Amino acid sequence: MKKTWQEKLKDKASLPKVLKLQTGFPCYNAVHKMGAEAGDDVVLVNPSEVVDIMKQVPRGKLVTIVEICERLARQHGTKACCSLTTGIFIMTAANAVEEASKQGKSLGIPYWRTLKVDGFLNDKYPGGQEAHRRLLEKEDFRVKARGRKYQVVDYRQHLMKWTGG
Repeated sequence: MKKTWQEKLKDKASLPKVLKLQTGFPCYNAVHKMGAEAGDDVVLVNPSEVVDIMKQVPRGKLVTIVEICERLARQHGTKACCSLTTGIFIMTAANAVEEASKQGKSLGIPYWRTLKVDGFLNDKYPGGQEAHRRLLEKEDFRVKARGRKYQVVDYRQHLMKWTGG
């Protein structure tokens, strides 16, 4: 039987795991753009670690996958965090929230405040970019079309400021 989104959000016994970055890794290009080099330590985290950060983003603030990865890398004392698994967990959290809401439950994850790189909306969220745009606009964020993608206007001004780890 197929797992539910909420089941997919459960932690894995094999994570977190620290690996040496290799050029063949699926997340190599993205992690390299964030400053990691082959041979640097990269952490693969559990979904709960990603969700914990997403839950901290209050109304009026935003976070991107880059800030989430940077924060997780600092917490684990590594150069980087695997952006591929982190992105999968972000998308899984969004779908788990929508699945739970249909069951009358709340997971308390304001997933729509989590953006892709450079403030772009996530087309893998439930309802795609259009639904993501509507949720952001309900919170008074301005969203602009950029070709077939959407981007939050001046998203950097709304980024969460972290203290500590």
